[in-house]
Amino acid sequence: MSAAAIVAASIGFIPGTAQAADPVKPARQASGAPSVDPAAGLETFTSAATTGSAQLSLFLSARAWSAHNIELTTSLGRGTPPLDTTIDWGDGTTGTVTASGSSETQTSHTYKELGEYTIKATVVDPVLGTSDTKEVRVRTAGSEFTPYGPTRLLDTRSGTGAVQGTVKGYSSTRLKVAGNGGIPAGVTAVALNVTAANSTSGGHVKVFASGSTRPTASNINFEAGQTVPNLVIAQVGADGYVELYNGGWEPVDLIADVTGYFGREEASGYAPQAPARVVDTRSGTGTAAGAVAGQGSFTVKVAEPGATAVALNLTATNPQEAGHLTVHPAGQAAPTTSNVNFTAGQTVANSVIVPVDKDGRITVRNGSWAPSDVIVDLVGTYSAASPCAYVPVTPVRQIDTRESWSKGPWPTRGYLWQAFSIGQEAWVLNTTVTNTRGAGFLSVAPDPNTTGSYADRTATPPQRPVSSTLNWTAGRTAANLVQANAGEYGIVDFWNQGWDSADLVVDIFGYYDNW
Repeated sequence: MSAAAIVAASIGFIPGTAQAADPVKPARQASGAPSVDPAAGLETFTSAATTGSAQLSLFLSARAWSAHNIELTTSLGRGTPPLDTTIDWGDGTTGTVTASGSSETQTSHTYKELGEYTIKATVVDPVLGTSDTKEVRVRTAGSEFTPYGPTRLLDTRSGTGAVQGTVKGYSSTRLKVAGNGGIPAGVTAVALNVTAANSTSGGHVKVFASGSTRPTASNINFEAGQTVPNLVIAQVGADGYVELYNGGWEPVDLIADVTGYFGREEASGYAPQAPARVVDTRSGTGTAAGAVAGQGSFTVKVAEPGATAVALNLTATNPQEAGHLTVHPAGQAAPTTSNVNFTAGQTVANSVIVPVDKDGRITVRNGSWAPSDVIVDLVGTYSAASPCAYVPVTPVRQIDTRESWSKGPWPTRGYLWQAFSIGQEAWVLNTTVTNTRGAGFLSVAPDPNTTGSYADRTATPPQRPVSSTLNWTAGRTAANLVQANAGEYGIVDFWNQGWDSADLVVDIFGYYDNW
């Protein structure tokens, strides 16, 4: 796949009228072309400089093209009729390319298993009796997931993982990930639940690989006095560290709990799905009806045996007092970590990646002293049988309805559709809603239409999702990570499920694919 394979979304606004009650025909709006070429920034590899004869020489260059795919360029130097070059891909398979004269030939190979391989190519001229052989060591770009914890790696309040004390405004703290505890060296990315606490002014937090340029994309937005968590899937630097940057004027405490890591060895792949509600204590879906008692918990099966972890969206609603929710594998003691923090009466959501027990079960604990309702939406499953590997990218801002390029506001009771590249199964995004004028919630779901159907105005309105990604109230900024299923046609819808205007910001952090 090249940059030319990126599918550009049409730019335009199709008006719709919000009515007093559902069902309504939702307004829809197209965002711009995606900012990320999935192959951009992936590693390249070359063989040693040519040492062949004057009559015949060979040079190899290779590029990671997707999670499992390598594109190989064989450069042949000679001026005689077509010759066959035999390629040993290093995984027990071989192939042949034919070229004549001084030429370059591209061919690609998809490795069944992630890892490092040595590609060996040999060209022979049977007439002149000359030959040349070159080798190039390559590494697949994809990473698979290994559950870990939940375990606290960083707490500036106590000095865990860093010097004790708040992180000053416009400064960073470094967190060792690779080689920390049971996390091996060489991991490519890490799943962290990061919490900002004890803030005295508004600000934001950015989490990124050590040694890389600080991105424009943020992970957490907070206000004075708020305790705000958000799930982060962050690249890990070559030195094994990530940086957590406080983008506010005043100091803030930062807490980071690890729930798993990604590496190039075979582990658990990802299987995305359209968000599905598996628990709603308000209605008795998945568990007993009624709010979860203070200090109480419930256990629910969310995956089939063989799963190692699940990706969830966890929401607390109608809490009677301040508190938190904690999710952990069933049958284990509740950890000291938290996944969602709330105040009395607040509805708040957070993404969660959590290991499951051997039967695919999790336990959700209410850490408040008073009851709270709980909602759990399942968005994907990790297992050895799941096909998709993760490829991190340099974080980039994809959608910002505040910017001048936007063709109108984010439609109330409607959706903004974004066409990503075709071939990726899911995208790891951070979604932020700001400038909110009333209460509402965000839903993210795959779109059943094609870009062509939107272009010729034959697209049919998608069914309004019932799942929520994040919730907001008037005047508040809220953010949450979402592992968005790209669906069959690579289009993702972002629904404004409120009746009042708001702005939407979407940042890209990576994607999953199975090729």
